[in-house]
Formats: sequence, structure tokens, C-alpha cells
Amino acid sequence: MTTTVSPPTESTSRPRLGRGVAFTLIAVIIATFLGASATPTPLYEHYQQLWGFSSLASTLVFGIYALALLATLLTAGSLSDHIGRRPVLLGALALEAVSLALFASADGLTVLLIARVVQGVATGAAISALGSALIDLERTPGRGSIINSVAPTVGLAVGAVGSSLISEHLPRPTSTVYLVLLVLVILEIFGVWAAPETSGGRPGAWQSLRPTLAVPRQARTMIALTAPCLIAVWALGGFYLSLGPALARNALEVHSSLIGAVMVATLTGFGAAAVLTFRKLGGRTVMLIGTTALVLGVAVTLVGAEISSAVFILAGTAIAGIGFGAGFQGTILTVMPLAANHERAGLLSTVYVIAYLANSLPALLAGYLVGKVGLVDTTRGYGALVMVLAAAALIGLLVTGERKSTDYLRAGVGVPRSVDTPFVLHRVRRVDRRHRSAPT
Repeated sequence: MTTTVSPPTESTSRPRLGRGVAFTLIAVIIATFLGASATPTPLYEHYQQLWGFSSLASTLVFGIYALALLATLLTAGSLSDHIGRRPVLLGALALEAVSLALFASADGLTVLLIARVVQGVATGAAISALGSALIDLERTPGRGSIINSVAPTVGLAVGAVGSSLISEHLPRPTSTVYLVLLVLVILEIFGVWAAPETSGGRPGAWQSLRPTLAVPRQARTMIALTAPCLIAVWALGGFYLSLGPALARNALEVHSSLIGAVMVATLTGFGAAAVLTFRKLGGRTVMLIGTTALVLGVAVTLVGAEISSAVFILAGTAIAGIGFGAGFQGTILTVMPLAANHERAGLLSTVYVIAYLANSLPALLAGYLVGKVGLVDTTRGYGALVMVLAAAALIGLLVTGERKSTDYLRAGVGVPRSVDTPFVLHRVRRVDRRHRSAPT
């Protein structure tokens, strides 16, 4: 008779979730974190009425979140590999609950900023562990990474639209949506407590908190060529999440938070669709599509803003959304295969440093300029900058032509699990799994 001993990290007295249920739970948690990050966006008009909220304040609330997330991702991104997924996720969810409680009780900008910092830390700590847990729990190779690519954008869309609907149709618009999310997060804490631990852990937890950035010599030229696209993609996302609602209200003269939420949902929704649609194409091809869509989409959006056309604005946002998803997808597929196994974590960290800085700093500058030159002129300048950056990346790709080993399928390599984050393509994971399981 054989006796099976449970791992010491698993308690036999608590309830256990099956792997399939746990997989679904992790997907919901990813959407919850990203949805919660978009929740304040439709509420800026309410904050303006209550506290005299300015455009600079709205971009500050967004930018400080992105910077807190970046700092945490750089330091705690691989922590779950060392101490386990469950402890990291429980801690991150507890911090998220604290941030939601602060949001619900906020009576001014100071508390709102504190809440955003806490939320940024919580999300930065969680996203790597969540992405890794999906891969750990998947039953069909590649499924976890598909969900990890799509769930963040779905969460952003649902969070923005849900926040708008709740704030317009339920009492206490600046607190009710956060209380709803707080209940959901508490339920998710119990779910994670019952979920199986998928990482056995390893020594070096303290050492893993040291941020590391590196660009291998052989990748420097390509990252210089793709950086303009990377900056354009994330700067555009930062604009929509901070000043998008103000642009929609100003251009269309619609005083409803729903229109701004629809713009965010359109951008991120079409971004997710692009990731799925172009998943079988090569990295350079996807980047060409992404940069072209960015230039065209932003141009159409700016025309719509000039003539106050909802059709043009939403159509341009949809096209720009394709560029939003394909631009980042193409960057990852083009740059990452140029790094050796031991160089990929540092290179991907560098990519995300560029991305999150582009996500926050231009939006903060735009918020400042709105108070100086107005929303319309700021939008024109911001849109022109995004178009110039995307066009520069497009021209660079066309001039350099096809390069060898710029596609994961040909290179047969992948991204280290410890730095897995939303938007990393599911195909990267599938190839990485096949590569690591190959006989030696």
C-alpha cells in the first residue's frame, strides 16, 4: 500500500479548488485588476464637480498608478517564483482591497492619489504571478497565454463601461463602483486561499527584488528601431485612460461618462481582437500592420475631433486599437528572439520600463499642457506625436527590410515565466513550452 504525503505548503484542512476552476478564477482576477485600474477614468467628471478636478489632476491620478506599477513590477516581478504564487496573490489582493476602500472613502485628490499608488503596487505585484499561474494551471498548451493576452484588455473595457453605468444609474457615484469591486476582490481572496499552489519555490527571494535592466548588444539596433512604436502604443493608451473622456465630452458635447468609457472599451477591445487575429503572423509583419493602423487611426480620430463627429472618433479609435494591440505584439515578437536565454529577462524588463514610462509621462505632460494651451491643441499635438513615432518605426522597418531570427516560431525561444505580463503573446508561451520540453 502506497501512502501519498501532501506538500508542506498545502493545508489539508482547507477547501481545495480543482485546476479547471482555479484556472478560471485566475483569469477573472486578471480582468478584475485591470478593470479596477480603468474604473476611475469615467468618474473624472464627477470628481471635477465635487473637487474642481482639473485635466492635470486626472493625468496625475493615472500617471502615478503607472509609475507605482512599474516600480513594483521591476522589484517583485519574479517573487512568486521564489515564495509561491498564492502568498504573492493573497498579498496583492489584500492591497487591492485597501486601495478600493480608499477610493470609496476619498474626499479629495490626496486620498485618491494614495489609493492609486496602493493600487499600482498591488497590480505590479500580481500581474507576473497571475500570468505564470495561468500557464501552470492550463490543461491545453497555449490556452493560458491566450487568456493572459486577452483578459487584461477585456478587463479594461468592462471596468471602464461598468464604472460608467454604475456611476450614472446607482447612488453615490464615486463610491458604489469601488464597493462592488471590493466585494469581488474579497471573494477572490477566499478563492486564491483554496486554489492549488503551482510553484514549489526556490531560494533567492531577497536577491530577486533587485531590479535588473539590460539590452544585449545584438538587440540594440532592433530595439532602437521598435522603440518609437512601443512609445506610441503606450502613450496612446495613457492618453485614452486619462484624457479620453474629456476629449469625447469636449468634441461631441456629450456630458455623459459613458462616451469616454466606450472610447476606452473600443481601443482595448480592438487591441485584444488584433492580438488574436494576427497571432499566426511574423513579428515584422505584425509591426507593419500595427504602425500603419496607429498612424491611420489617430489621424481619423483627430479629424473626428475637429468636426465633432462621433462616427469618425469611434472609427479612428477602433483602427488605433488595432495598432495598439498589434504594435506591442509585433515589438515583442521582433525584439525578444534576438536575446539569448540568459538575456531575455533583462531585455523584457527594459521593454516594460520603456512601455510604462511612455504610458505615464506623456499623459502627465498633456495634463499640464491642457491648462496652458487647452484640450484641443494638446490633443492635436499629442496625436501628432503618436503619428510621428509610429511613422518613424514604420519607415525604419521598411528601410531595414526582413531580418533573420525576428520571429518566435523560427527562433524557437520564449520569454521567461518570471517576467510574464499582460499582452505577451500566447504563441510565445506555446513555443517556449515546446522548446523547454524538447529532449536534450
